[in-house]
Amino acid sequence: MKTRILFFALMLSGFAGFAQQDAQYTQYMYNTININPAYAGSRGVLSVFGLHRTQWVGLDGAPTTNAFSINTPINNSNLGVGLSFVNDRIGPTEENTISADISYTVQTSETYKLSFGVKGTANLFSLDVNKLNPADANDPRLYNFDNNFTPNIGAGVYFHSDKLYVGLSVPNFFETTRYEDNSISVSKERMNFYLIGGYVFDLSPSVKFKPAFLAKSIEGAPLQLDLSGNFLINEKFTIGAAWRWSAAASVMAGFQITDGLFVGYGYDLETTRLSRYNSGSHEIFLRFELFNKYNKITSPRFF
Repeated sequence: MKTRILFFALMLSGFAGFAQQDAQYTQYMYNTININPAYAGSRGVLSVFGLHRTQWVGLDGAPTTNAFSINTPINNSNLGVGLSFVNDRIGPTEENTISADISYTVQTSETYKLSFGVKGTANLFSLDVNKLNPADANDPRLYNFDNNFTPNIGAGVYFHSDKLYVGLSVPNFFETTRYEDNSISVSKERMNFYLIGGYVFDLSPSVKFKPAFLAKSIEGAPLQLDLSGNFLINEKFTIGAAWRWSAAASVMAGFQITDGLFVGYGYDLETTRLSRYNSGSHEIFLRFELFNKYNKITSPRFF
């Protein structure tokens, strides 16, 4: 018997899991280091970020993601470093990913900088077959994974100023196959290619507008395109909306509580037939940044 139950469980998340591969974020623009190591240290301060995402609420086995990262520039150098952790649960599977990033930045002009980054990753994959209900419980092709370890490396470039950013990255170069039966891969980690970009327009002394995009390409899956637009009001309040091609529409809001503390929330509403079976997705994050007298800013960065 083919492991159809397992195949369905891993495909259940649609863009997440089998097809999506990497965890999905609505507010990726605040969590860029997870997809592009060249972002490490680009904000010029020690930046600590934490996020919780509950996807497709009400759907049994839907993805739940927790992410944490810290990155900082190294004083008196062109280097930046970062460390991140992602816990991603989908149905009977759980993945824990720990990544270390290092970047090098070149000042290309008075306004623009170009950063190059590399990422080293340790992935721990677990599968609990007891959470499945197969027709044949004794099928030898159904077996547990307990923190199955696989290493990976990635790289990225990030071109930016105070108003513009463009980035290209591949977080994982190595492909990993799990549950391969007769050359049919039930779970296969493929390369994810990311292209991101955004620009900040000053609409008035108190209002800024930033359109942005993320394009993600994976072999064997449709192109994913996220388009968003966010307004920053009085350097404190952020509000905006996003659209994920043939997948979801989102609303986002954030508030700069202090110079160093920013909190944000996002809600996704499915635009596919899957919307019949769930009540949407929720995402909340906190970002804390530690300034000193040399890098304290008078205006918060919008990305």
